[in-house]
Amino acid sequence: MSKRRIIITSESVTEGHPDKMCDLISDAILDEAIRQDKYSRVAIETATKNGGVMVFGEMTTRGYIDIPHVVRDTIKEIGYTRSDYGIEWETCSVWVQITEQSPDIDQGVSGKGANREIGAGDQGMMFGYACSETKEYMPLPIMLAHKLTKRLSEIRKNGSINYLRPDGKSQVSIEYDEKGQPLRADTIVVSTQHDPGVSHQRIRNDIIDKVISPVCGEWIDDKTIYHINPTGSFIRGGPYADAGLTGRKIMVDTYGSVARHGGGAFSGKDPTKVDRSAAYAARYIAKNIVASGIADRCEIQLAYAIGIAEPVSINVECYNTNKIPLDDIEVYVREFFPLKPGEIIEALNLRRPIYKKTAAYGHFGREEPDFSWEKTDKSKILKKESGV
Repeated sequence: MSKRRIIITSESVTEGHPDKMCDLISDAILDEAIRQDKYSRVAIETATKNGGVMVFGEMTTRGYIDIPHVVRDTIKEIGYTRSDYGIEWETCSVWVQITEQSPDIDQGVSGKGANREIGAGDQGMMFGYACSETKEYMPLPIMLAHKLTKRLSEIRKNGSINYLRPDGKSQVSIEYDEKGQPLRADTIVVSTQHDPGVSHQRIRNDIIDKVISPVCGEWIDDKTIYHINPTGSFIRGGPYADAGLTGRKIMVDTYGSVARHGGGAFSGKDPTKVDRSAAYAARYIAKNIVASGIADRCEIQLAYAIGIAEPVSINVECYNTNKIPLDDIEVYVREFFPLKPGEIIEALNLRRPIYKKTAAYGHFGREEPDFSWEKTDKSKILKKESGV
């Protein structure tokens, strides 16, 4: 009997995708608030369609944020400099509807409530994941998908392909063996917005030569399938072609559907929101467990109740790759890692204006100095304590 092929697929989008544009704007506003007041409470959503941007939510801060200015600067930085691209930074409308954070929530996350310490800003479940199949301790499909979209944006901005426009997507399907090790790229999809009058064959050749081959070369073989702008053309893009909204690309932001997701988006939320900070902490825990050699794959689930500091549950899943019992791993999680919101914020130094750079190309698996949750500083003590 022939062995079953295991194919896992993940996608990414460029910073010019309407949803991702909204993530960037929400996090740009968050960064500006934290830059002026590191204790700012922010929960900002952004939506866009045609030539308009809507910013709404809650914010309590001692600073003053010129919201339209931040919005326009972010759109310009992305590359929407002409209205026929889908939106234009200088002439777009910006509608703002923001109120202060609810005082009922504030007392639970500021130490003023019944528990007298920083509690979770909401209930929910957060997941972190790591695996040993790449040097970034991330699943290969999502890492390649992110590198493709980032490469698309880089060559657009440096003029290597001068007909590209900001909107774009990638999707990578990787074939695995029965032991869960990646073998090859089965299918690679790239869709990129472009100027009118450019032939499909030229786009296909340029994308394969200048985007796909440099990123995926070692995984490509003669059976790899390419789909480049599979509809034939992609001229109309951005908010003109599709509405955008903060938080609609949560699997793109995390592990590309390889791991579970609690459902809470990250962008526009300050670190008292455990949707973001606890997801970062869970990634930090999982990555250190895999880096220590205790397991080849690890998923951490944390769950919280609003206003309560201690997680209501912790679950460790290593998919039978763990070298020591899961109960022992949970003991190490509780002993060596920050789990309360206040501890997480302090240990990972999250009251900094670092969030805009997280919004595109993934929150995890990136070698950025400010991404404190990507450190493996606990791996040595875990290795020593576990004896692996």
